Amino acid sequence: MADPIDFPNWLRIDARLTTSGQPSEEQLAQLRSLGVEHVINLALHTHEQALPDEAASVAALGMSYVHIPVEFGAPTEQDFDGFCAAVRVIGEGTVHVHCIVNARVSAFVYRYRRDVLGMDEAQARGALEMIWQPGGVWATFIGDDAGVDLPHSFVRPAQ
Repeated sequence: MADPIDFPNWLRIDARLTTSGQPSEEQLAQLRSLGVEHVINLALHTHEQALPDEAASVAALGMSYVHIPVEFGAPTEQDFDGFCAAVRVIGEGTVHVHCIVNARVSAFVYRYRRDVLGMDEAQARGALEMIWQPGGVWATFIGDDAGVDLPHSFVRPAQ
């Protein structure tokens, strides 16, 4: 099956990792048909675009679900450590990571690829910059000192 085109800010990172903004119930089923085995959600369940019970929806489709609620205005090292632990437990399984618009996720995946996997900075940053250029606390979170005093700049509209 080809990658879906109707997900908000969909990105395929590699053969086992995809990312996006908030998927719908129908899109969760599409993920399963793509062979996704695990879903990690970095958004808050209280967000207006969040699904009513995403954990149950994902479980009903036979996928595992991990929720790491990351406050958009205050990402922490504890959040990142939780993300790294979840990815480590998943191992070689196929995983889809999402938040509301793929901003949190793209920053987390960037740091993971750079800091944990040891990927080249420019290569790791490519997927991040397809979504946005973080400013403020997110620039601090990813270690971009030059962006700390700048506003966020979204390449793709925040859908």
